Amino acid sequence: MLSNKTIEIVKSTAPILAERGVEITSYFYKSLFEAHPELLNIFNHANQKQGRQQTALANTVYAAATYIDQLEVLLPAVKQIAHKHRSLNVKKEHYPIVGEFLLKAIKDVLGDAATPDIIEAWGEAYAVIAQVFIDVEEEMYNKAKNEAWEEFKAFKIVKKEQESSVITSFYLEASDGKPVPNFQAGQYITIRLSIPGEEYLLNRQYSLSDSPGKQTLRISVKRETGENIDQNGKVSNYLHDSVNVGDEVEITAPAGDFVLDGSANSPLYLISGGVGITPMLSMLKTVGDNQPNRMVTFIQAANDGKVQAFEHEVSETVHSMPNAKKFVILQHPTSSDREENKFDFEGYLDLQKLEQLVKEKDATFYVCGPAPFMGSVIENLQRLGVKSENINYEFFGPAIDLKQYQEA
Repeated sequence: MLSNKTIEIVKSTAPILAERGVEITSYFYKSLFEAHPELLNIFNHANQKQGRQQTALANTVYAAATYIDQLEVLLPAVKQIAHKHRSLNVKKEHYPIVGEFLLKAIKDVLGDAATPDIIEAWGEAYAVIAQVFIDVEEEMYNKAKNEAWEEFKAFKIVKKEQESSVITSFYLEASDGKPVPNFQAGQYITIRLSIPGEEYLLNRQYSLSDSPGKQTLRISVKRETGENIDQNGKVSNYLHDSVNVGDEVEITAPAGDFVLDGSANSPLYLISGGVGITPMLSMLKTVGDNQPNRMVTFIQAANDGKVQAFEHEVSETVHSMPNAKKFVILQHPTSSDREENKFDFEGYLDLQKLEQLVKEKDATFYVCGPAPFMGSVIENLQRLGVKSENINYEFFGPAIDLKQYQEA
């Protein structure tokens, strides 16, 4: 238990962390990887280069300083991060290493402002916070070990199918012939690859895009292109171009707390942008299997019909459910899209469109897609009177603050 003095000192540093948190965490990661390059086999290099991991850690450290005397407030965020850690195979022996370099970063970046009392207080606080993570993650590892497997396991690609011009699905079976594990709709797996020419293993997390209870696990991967291909496209392009039926990959057991509440009966809205459709489709099909009479509105936004994935699969599922309906919003529909009448609305999924689509304000909402898309959709749902506790959303990668994507 932390002393009142330690709590007071840590809470007093919160304003400094708010101002210089990203500077501290950037220094931390640089020093950590220089001393322990083997940890690059765990971390997502793209998130490092884009600064997302540094920002996410800075936000976490700031929150820890603010609520150091009320750590139970942070438990939902801890569990979300712990799911990602378990899926990436982060272990308890990593925490002392992280603590050493985090304290070093605070001391080196803040200089004389980081007094011995502050460093000592943060050392004590880090030990308590780390133990919270270790305990939560231990439970998750034990659960994975009992229900599936504990770390990485070899799976074989048994089917590869193009879903759109940019999204391809990979169907996976365990190489040892054992049945695939059960999972909750909305969860993800981590896939680990050794790519020729890359010094370190590369890890990426992909949502499972089919309902549970099948003979295979399915992930659906968007090919990343453009200026940032070196940062975030190595794995997706390798999967698209070089991984084929019969090849093996390593994956961890399903993880994540962005999951469908199968016990709820309230009207359900599943809203996706781009490749964010993957967990939404898993949820839709799961409802179709288990609650076929539930009221469901499936809203899919995409740039055009060429990149829109799972058109037929969504339509078949919706048509099999008497109280389900779907709407497609294309930002830039092609002439072919217009001729084939492939969409319901043109442009962005803005407030006016949501106002037409959302009929039940007390429904349950799930939102997934690029951060700007989610920021806009969530803000507009709240403007329409939807309570924040009824809105669930999922990030691809480290969690960031959606407020930067919302209007002031």
